[in-house]
Amino acid sequence: MITAPRIIASVAPLALLLACGTESDQPILGLQAHSFATSEWSTPVNLGPPINTAFLEAAPHLSKDGLRLYFTSNRPGGFGLQDLWVARRTCVELECPWEEPVNLGSVLNTAAVENGSNLSNDEHLLFFFTGRSGGQGGTDIWVSRRADPKDDFGWEGPVNVGADVNTADLDQKPWYQQSAEDGAGNLYFARGDPAVNTQQIYYASVTRDGTTRGSETIVVELNVPNFNDAGATLRADGREIFLSSNRPGLGLGDFLTSTRQSVHDAWGTPVNLGAPLNTAAQEQQPSLSHDGRTLIWASTRAGGFGGLDIWKSTRTPSGEEVP
Repeated sequence: MITAPRIIASVAPLALLLACGTESDQPILGLQAHSFATSEWSTPVNLGPPINTAFLEAAPHLSKDGLRLYFTSNRPGGFGLQDLWVARRTCVELECPWEEPVNLGSVLNTAAVENGSNLSNDEHLLFFFTGRSGGQGGTDIWVSRRADPKDDFGWEGPVNVGADVNTADLDQKPWYQQSAEDGAGNLYFARGDPAVNTQQIYYASVTRDGTTRGSETIVVELNVPNFNDAGATLRADGREIFLSSNRPGLGLGDFLTSTRQSVHDAWGTPVNLGAPLNTAAQEQQPSLSHDGRTLIWASTRAGGFGGLDIWKSTRTPSGEEVP
């Protein structure tokens, strides 16, 4: 696993936007009507240039509309060891090409590692982990806020989410899940050192503005002792989860999945997703699109451009034809 002043015109105050909400804040009711139980994942495809290069590209995350891709890279033009970048495209349906990625700038990036970006459902919040100064130790999870959810360069200075989540250990790979059933929000994340097989998945209750409500809870049913379990990514209805693990499987790191009947139930025993998503190489940092159809992740599998590259695979809800 990887460890490691803007002017905004004519927008409502952030506090008002967060309090009132928007249509994009609301639960995804239609998702519950679809089943992916018999769906198969397509053969993974490398995103290619300009997303992937001979440098490291990892921790991808798609915006809700699929038109922006946030990811981590150590390519030239950054501020530190690993930076947060964004790429855009003009359409999804026609597979419009990705434009040249742009560094998200010095408000978010430092000389340290910035990695694992994750947008909230309303896209006013950006969670990520970093080794910058001012944290609890190791790598910590931080959150930045913006008033305009379409302004990729309107992010405010990030703040540490605090001791309810962060410790002197390595706290990484956040995923903010807003429940489709009761509106509660949980921040899933991994804690532990992958070098000594201690990464495990936790969650903490988080408000809509990114403030924690109490101490973390370990998700016991998703973890096994003496292995790394990390990179949780959830379907929008909160009933399906994917994670990466180095427990025995096909390769150095495999993807597993689990489901549950409701957001109040425990997760079932994780199941290895097998080929073609898993290979003998390292598969890590999975991220599920908002509609649940596309999985993107970082991999060292053959056919890449060097080191970790970003790959994707798609599926179709059961009974629906591929458009």
